[in-house]
Amino acid sequence: MKPLVRNALILAVAAAAGFAGYLAQRNSSPPRPAAAQVARDAGAPILALNLPDSDGQPQTLSQWQGKVLVVNFWATWCPPCLREIPEFAAVSRRFADAPVQFVGIGIDQPDNVHRFAEENKVPYPLLIAPLQTLAVTSALGNTSQALPFTAIFDRRGELDFVKLGTLNEAELEGKIRALLASR
Repeated sequence: MKPLVRNALILAVAAAAGFAGYLAQRNSSPPRPAAAQVARDAGAPILALNLPDSDGQPQTLSQWQGKVLVVNFWATWCPPCLREIPEFAAVSRRFADAPVQFVGIGIDQPDNVHRFAEENKVPYPLLIAPLQTLAVTSALGNTSQALPFTAIFDRRGELDFVKLGTLNEAELEGKIRALLASR
């Protein structure tokens, strides 16, 4: 088999497998817990994370306590994640002067995350984590440890909302505005 044909076949099989995995996750994932069903302190393991950013500098998520904190687990190899991030970036820019902090946790290789951050001008920190880090999301309803997964914390550091799967711009902005209005 010619190398070009072989490479095209490998790419087609990989794309089909990725799409099938996405559909399986979307159609068979366990029901997501509603915000009211999630214990407000259940997000403590996420806030306790200490991970390197895309420049290799260690960052603790607890440093952003006092702000509405949007934590998005994603990867450069995850098509739904890549569709979601531009909307997260747009919302992040709209709240740049508010007590709101977005953080992306890339389940990926540092070079991939760094390159993605530069090419897409993501306006918030992107941290790098090994696949095992997704275990902190299991207690929040992400038993399949799938991506994307988003957790939103209020200004007191209490978990307010979780979502497995993509979160659209309007829903994300609505959640943030509600948290900013409450105290």
